[in-house]
Amino acid sequence: MRLQFVEAGEIVNVHGLKGEIKVLPWVDSPEDLVDFERCRIARKDYEIELCRVQKTCALMKLKGIDTVEDAQKLRGKTVLLFREDIDDEVIFAAELINMDVFCNDEKIGIITEVLDYPGNSVYVVKGEKSYMIPAVKAFILNTDMEGNRMDVTLLEGMETDAD
Repeated sequence: MRLQFVEAGEIVNVHGLKGEIKVLPWVDSPEDLVDFERCRIARKDYEIELCRVQKTCALMKLKGIDTVEDAQKLRGKTVLLFREDIDDEVIFAAELINMDVFCNDEKIGIITEVLDYPGNSVYVVKGEKSYMIPAVKAFILNTDMEGNRMDVTLLEGMETDAD
């Protein structure tokens, strides 16, 4: 299911004297945040005037946040991006939760969790049995976001309830 907003990171500090905020990204890298023109923080929409990368964080200047005191009020809050501003090809883990999973046109369960590992993510699927399915093309045949359906192929050992 497509979300309206995607959590992109947490405001961890202020930067400078003109109201910039320091965002620790929850997306793949801070570079992924620089092309956006707007965001939502604490149920309020902001225009992003400037966003640049500093080491592992993104520094953002938001329209209307012009002082250290204004920026300090946002510390600890989550930066949300509008899903409609993100390429449809990009799928976020949160959008996969509760997706129906099928193997050979038989429903085997729903995705209950997405585990992130260095090599790839793993989808935890629960139904009558539980499965751990690596998120790679060899096992994920199709993902239909509008139909809330994922088609997979299984190998022996993916079933976690196996004897």
